[in-house]
Amino acid sequence: MAIIDVFSYNVPAESDFGYSQAIKSGELIHVSGQLSFDEAGDFLYAGDFASQLKQTYANMDKVLDHYGATRNQVVSQTLYVVNLRQNAAATAEGNLGYFGDHRPASTVLGVTELTLPGQVIEIDTKLPT
Repeated sequence: MAIIDVFSYNVPAESDFGYSQAIKSGELIHVSGQLSFDEAGDFLYAGDFASQLKQTYANMDKVLDHYGATRNQVVSQTLYVVNLRQNAAATAEGNLGYFGDHRPASTVLGVTELTLPGQVIEIDTKLPT
């Protein structure tokens, strides 16, 4: 299956870690784990779960916009959450707020830590074109 389109923000982390934000391959878009960063690639809101979740979903929208897609096309997502028991209610609230009545398949994993100090949420998704 040929890769059709690769999307990057051209931020340092992409070259430092060797990844792109998303790849469209065949009829599927694979979105890398999104997190709370600005357009320059600077990490935002260390330790602030609610603010990171909001920014992470905003970054997800930027990737979807690139492909002319909407959040209602997302078929699956995986959420990686530090301190899941503490952040479970905020995770559910943020997810419901982002997707509304749409219900993608979801997996939520509690993790000990994520890549950046103070990072408490990361979300990857898949959607058809």
